Amino acid sequence: MDSTNNRPEDVSPEEESAAAAENEKAAEPGKEQPETRDGQAEGASAEDAKAEKKSRKAEKKAEKAAEDCAAKVAAEHDRYLRLAAEYDNYRKRSARERESIYSDVRADTVTKFLPVYDNLVRALEQSTADEAYRKGVELIMTQFKDILSRLGVTEIEAVGKTFDPELHNAVMRDEDETRGANEIVQELQKGFKLGDKVIRYAMVKVVNCD
Repeated sequence: MDSTNNRPEDVSPEEESAAAAENEKAAEPGKEQPETRDGQAEGASAEDAKAEKKSRKAEKKAEKAAEDCAAKVAAEHDRYLRLAAEYDNYRKRSARERESIYSDVRADTVTKFLPVYDNLVRALEQSTADEAYRKGVELIMTQFKDILSRLGVTEIEAVGKTFDPELHNAVMRDEDETRGANEIVQELQKGFKLGDKVIRYAMVKVVNCD
């Protein structure tokens, strides 16, 4: 072997080329690595797409559930408002009915006591020398009127007023040139109202009726 040359003398250039070719061939499997990475990337992309699709599906499902929930809440709110309105109407109607019943009962009770009022009026119209008796009757009448007032009962004005069929009952008619048309000149029986409701018409005499 030549000491100035590292290559053995028995190795030809052809053998060196063959050896280099073998080395290159041995290194060729490494070239497949990029292809393997590409395959892995494609697999990862497919998994990501699948996960994204699943996520979108879940989001749509959640959105639909939220919409359904909102619709149910709106329906229940509307139902609550209707029930509240119905209850309020019921409460007002019940209050009106109770007030009407109370008013009717009160009017019926007061009406039954009006003959006592009429008798007190007749007693006061009678002349008497007994002043104590008269003052006693006047005191009873004052108390009676005070009770009627506290119950909301008012007297219907009559004498000097124009006849009103909503308030007065004309039982006598006459002609008088010194009076106006349909003027009430005499009250034969006192009339009363309970609030705006007439519980007894005033019995009157009217002149110059149309």
